[in-house]
Amino acid sequence: MKHQLKIFFFFLVFFITGCSYKNQQNKNLKKQITGDTVALDAERFHLKPVLDSYIPQKKSYNFYLTYKTAHPWWNAVALGIEDAVKQFEQAGVFITYDYLAPEKMSAMDQIERIQKAAASHSYDVIGVDVADIQIVTPVINRLMDSGQKVMTFSSSDSGKENNCKRIAYVGNTHNYEDGKILVESLCKRLDYTGRIAMLVGNHGAPCHEERALGAKAVFAKYPRIELVAVEYDEDLEDKAYEFSKVFIAEYPDLSGIICCNMSNSVGAGRAVKEAGKADEIIITGMDHDRRALEYLRDGVIYALALQDCYAIGFDTITTAVKIADGLLPGTLFPEKTEETTTVFFQKDADWLLRSLYGVTE
Repeated sequence: MKHQLKIFFFFLVFFITGCSYKNQQNKNLKKQITGDTVALDAERFHLKPVLDSYIPQKKSYNFYLTYKTAHPWWNAVALGIEDAVKQFEQAGVFITYDYLAPEKMSAMDQIERIQKAAASHSYDVIGVDVADIQIVTPVINRLMDSGQKVMTFSSSDSGKENNCKRIAYVGNTHNYEDGKILVESLCKRLDYTGRIAMLVGNHGAPCHEERALGAKAVFAKYPRIELVAVEYDEDLEDKAYEFSKVFIAEYPDLSGIICCNMSNSVGAGRAVKEAGKADEIIITGMDHDRRALEYLRDGVIYALALQDCYAIGFDTITTAVKIADGLLPGTLFPEKTEETTTVFFQKDADWLLRSLYGVTE
C-alpha cells in the first residue's frame, strides 16, 4: 500500500522501504513510500547546513539517484536530500529527482535501472550507491563514455582505484577505518581475549566488505582474539537474527559479535537479548535504527558507529548541481566528499533517542 509521507512540527516521518520523490516546482515535494513508520527529529540532531555561494547555471535540474536496497538507512539520507532541494527552491532553482531502490540488493537490478535512466535522456546526473564494484563499474564507464554524467553517493563508491570514470563521490570514505574502530572498542572491552563472530551484510557491497576487512586487520593484531565465524546476512535483520542464534548455539563461550551494517546490529541484539547473554556477548555495530539505539541504552549493544546520513544526502544534491553544470572536482567540490562517522556508547543512548526519535522515556 502506498502512503503519503506526513511532515509534523519538528518530526519528519520516513517509512522503511524505497522511495520515489518528485518536486513540483514551488509546491511541496510529493513522495510515495511504503512500509512502517520511523520518526526522525532532524531539526534537533543536525546543525542545518546551508547552500554555499555557488550560483547554479540553470533554473531547473532533474536527477536520478539509486541506492542498494530499500532500507531505513537511506531514508535518513533522504532527509538531507529534501532539505537541499528546499533550499535551492527558496533560491529560485527547482530540482526534481527520483530516489529509488529494489527490495533486495541486486547489482543486475542496479545496472538495469541506471541504463534505463540514461536511455531516457531525462536526467542531468545519475547518482549510484554502488551495489558491486566489479559488476557495476563497467556500466558506469559506458554511461560516462556516452556523455551521461554519473556520480556515486551514500556508502559505497567505485573510484579511480577501480578504474571507474564516475565524476565524484559523496559519502563515507572510511568504511575500513570504521570497521577497525568498532573492533578496537570491542577488543578493549574484552581485554583483548575472546571468541568473536562477525556479520558482514552483502557480498560485494563495498561498505560492508571494507568494514569487514578493517575488522579482520584488528583481529590479526591480538593473538588471544579468535574470529570463529563470518556470515553474510544480506543486510536483512531476520537473517542476522538467525545467524546470531546459530553463533550462540555453536559457540557457548562466544564473547562478541561485530556487525557491519544497520540491520545486523538489530538482529544480533535481538538474538543475544533473547538468549539472556547481554552480559556475556558484547556487540558493536552500525548506525541509527531505533531498536539498536534502545539496545545500546539497555546494555545489549556496547557501541554503535553512526554515519552522518543527513550530510550525505545534502551534499549529494549540491554536488550533483555542480556536476550538471559541467564542473569537475577541484576548488568548488572535491572528488570525494568525506562525511563523518561517530562512535556512541550507552551513556549517549538517551540523548540519541530523544534527538532522533523524540523518545523521552
